[in-house]
Amino acid sequence: MMDKKTVMERIERSGIVPVAVIDAVEKAVPLADAMLDGGVDVIEVTFRTAAAADAIRAVSQSRGEMLVGAGTVVSLEQCKTAVACGAAFIVCPGFSRDVVEWCVEHNVPVVPGCVTATEITAALECGVHVVKFFPSNIYGGLEAMKALAAPFSGVKFIPTSGINAGNVGEFLRAPFVFAAGGSWCCPRGDIEAENYEKITALCADTRRKILGFEIGHIGINACGAEDSREICMAFQAAFDFPYRPGAGSSDFSSSRLEIKKRSGRGTHGHLAVETNCLPCAVAEMRRRGIALDETSWTCNEKNEPMAVFLRDEIGGFAVHLMQK
Repeated sequence: MMDKKTVMERIERSGIVPVAVIDAVEKAVPLADAMLDGGVDVIEVTFRTAAAADAIRAVSQSRGEMLVGAGTVVSLEQCKTAVACGAAFIVCPGFSRDVVEWCVEHNVPVVPGCVTATEITAALECGVHVVKFFPSNIYGGLEAMKALAAPFSGVKFIPTSGINAGNVGEFLRAPFVFAAGGSWCCPRGDIEAENYEKITALCADTRRKILGFEIGHIGINACGAEDSREICMAFQAAFDFPYRPGAGSSDFSSSRLEIKKRSGRGTHGHLAVETNCLPCAVAEMRRRGIALDETSWTCNEKNEPMAVFLRDEIGGFAVHLMQK
């Protein structure tokens, strides 16, 4: 059985916990294949149907690359059945002390539903630091989670309900969100109709929205402080980009151009590629065979990773991934 830390890292790197309602066990493996083809390797099979346990067993036994968990677990009996069938993690709509304590005792990752300070306190007392926020759209969404994160700084949330491909990036940019939950990339109707190509497309689109890659800023290597100033003044003369002298190693021409007074990384300079979810972006780079410079990580004051360079240049530019 996969250890708890590895399971939670897999969920964080995915950025999404798709909620799948499976009515017929024979559709479980084709669904998993469709999602994997779309770049999504985590699935939460809900205990809302009689086929749930067998569906979990089918996927866990035949598709080892898919991390399969059990959702809508409301009793200890369901929890034990799900784990016996191969569920790697348990998700509950509310806080069930019996389920949480059993999972902690047996080293099973569990994400209980917690939307109040009292419920979060109960989860922390059990040693659980990632909780489900459900239904997110009813209980205040990002603003509510932000307020709760203030006194519970070590807690992160998996919000579910009211999230879709259009706003998932906004949720994942929040530092207190661990991953997002929802069924928009594997709708029940499409599973029933065996619209697997559509599910693959929905998953691929979701991955793109989660990553949200875009150029954040460009760094240009200058040949000294005077050259840096001249470059900034040239941009100001041509485009009215404001010149902002820097006390350190860089000057700035608008918020998107950094002029290095002394040559920095990259033959010509560097590019910052921003992403909604740095753990997801790093996992995507590794999936694509793109190496990182593991010595280049930078973190914030909470020691959370915020940026890392790719090992190789692109077009003479060093490239670093940066959390939005």
